[in-house]
Amino acid sequence: LKAGGVAGVCVDLILFPLDTVKTRLQSPQGFRKAGGFRGIYAGVPSTAIGSFPNAAAFFITYENAKSLLPHGSSSYLSPATHMVAASLGEVVACLIRVPSEVVKQRAQVSPSSSTLRILSHTLYHEGIQGLYRGYKSTVLREIPFSLVQFPLWESLKDLWSWKQGHVVDSWQSAVCGAFAGGIAAAVTTPLDVAKTRIMLAKAGSSNASGNVLAALGGIWRTQGLSGLFAGVVPRMAAISLGGFIFLGTYENTRQLLL
Repeated sequence: LKAGGVAGVCVDLILFPLDTVKTRLQSPQGFRKAGGFRGIYAGVPSTAIGSFPNAAAFFITYENAKSLLPHGSSSYLSPATHMVAASLGEVVACLIRVPSEVVKQRAQVSPSSSTLRILSHTLYHEGIQGLYRGYKSTVLREIPFSLVQFPLWESLKDLWSWKQGHVVDSWQSAVCGAFAGGIAAAVTTPLDVAKTRIMLAKAGSSNASGNVLAALGGIWRTQGLSGLFAGVVPRMAAISLGGFIFLGTYENTRQLLL
């Protein structure tokens, strides 16, 4: 819990400006109207509050699922175990992440409004359900992301450990995490764009219903391939750097505590 929480806070706060740029590139009103480079830390209180419990919930679920699932000595079982464990971790973590993400993204595209004002506005007009708008789309983004990132991260660590004859150091784990995160980020960008559109949609609009396929279809019809991959560069940069900081900090903190 402590290792995951510390890692989550470090990466979310350090890379917040890149996340803001990505959100504004993906927003339906466009980058400039969403705020451009102004108020680059808009929404950071929401992230600061949700980051620790979100990351902690993920890693508690991930590590426990890994220990409970069959893995044995068979190498072919390991990727499947990591995939299932990571997917379960995302489903649990999204219960905390989604409300934080909804408030954060709405603040990012409305830099003149405070986080507290956006939270109260959402609760008043949409209730608790409004804070969980986009839960399904977030899970549908995070599970494919984890299916790529975590087995790749674990495999790269195992390969590096085998090559050098001992378990990888924290910085080596971080390098593996950066590479795995960048690949996963590029592959899942269209799902991230759909999630952003659903969370930012006005109440009562078609995207507000949370239909991921409909959101993807609408983006494809209006903006084509470039729309589906809007914000891919800052997303890859943020998640690659994030993977380096997040997974490296997690491993380092975990080794210090255990």
